[in-house]
Parts: sequence; C-alpha cells; structure tokens
Amino acid sequence: MTEAIVVPLKRFDRAKERLRRDARLDVASIAEDLARGVITSSQPRPVIVVSEDPVVARFAAACGAEVWQSSASNLNDAVQGAYVGLGERFERLIIVHGDLRHPEGLGSYEPLPGITFFADHHGKGTNVVAIPTQLDFHFAYGADSLRRHVNEAQRLNATYRVVTTSPWRFDVDEPSDLDGA
Repeated sequence: MTEAIVVPLKRFDRAKERLRRDARLDVASIAEDLARGVITSSQPRPVIVVSEDPVVARFAAACGAEVWQSSASNLNDAVQGAYVGLGERFERLIIVHGDLRHPEGLGSYEPLPGITFFADHHGKGTNVVAIPTQLDFHFAYGADSLRRHVNEAQRLNATYRVVTTSPWRFDVDEPSDLDGA
C-alpha cells in the first residue's frame, strides 16, 4: 500500500499562539524544532508538508520533504485539500501535527485497515490520523476534534479505532507542554 505522511505547518513566526503568551520563549524556533523532529521521524516514508508560506516550504525542502502549496486560510481546508489532491498518488495518508514532542516511530508505523485516530494527552484533540484516501472524509480540527472525527468516521460507516496511549499524544500548545520535552 502506498502511504505518505502529511504535516500541515503554519508560518513559524505566527504559529503557536498560546505559547506566545510567555514572552521569554522563542516560539518561532520552538515551532521549527518541533516540525523538524516530526519530518525527520517520518522518514523514510514520503513526507509532504502542507503550507502557504514560502519560508516553511524552503525549510521543508531542506529537511527532505515535498511541499504541497496551500492557499487555504485554516487547518481543516488545508488538510482537506491535500487529502483530496494526494488521493491519486497514495492509498493512505498519515496526517501528523507538526508539534509532537515525541514523534519517534512515525516513519516505521504500520497502520491497520480503516482509520486510526491518535488522541492528544487530554483525550479531546487529534494529533495523528491514519486514513485511507478514498473516503469522503471531512476533517474537523479544532476544539474537541477527536469527537468530531469519530462522528465523521461513524457517518461513513468506516472501521476506526482510537489510540490514547501513544507517545504521539503529547503535542505542544501551552508553555507547560514543554516540560519534559
């Protein structure tokens, strides 16, 4: 089965709004370091970074990733566009947030049939989604995305599972999320 990892990334100078509340943090550097870790850990699989920003595109290319140029104004539209557009090339996508603290193993992960949702450490967000590309799936990132993604899988009568114990459950949104990083 042909698979690729898709990593949507915002401009580093605008990413991680909640981290920016702590003026002592160099948030752009933190966002870049986290993204580099996700891209590197996703290889040797094909890695496709979805972004509207030319700086992020150059960064992604330098890390060995392909770039999917997006003009979408939000995460859901950017991921949806890549999901539909890449469906002709890949049978399955593994969509990964670019802010995982512990992305190790992404490149060797072997998804089971159907959809797999990897919950965040709060059990409400969706940090990683492994999904076949031939579904009429509509992404619903944002508050309580895990529940909305499960509802979407149920709407499609798709086989799905939710993983709550993965190291991929730790993303970085708040300054306290950096503890132990």
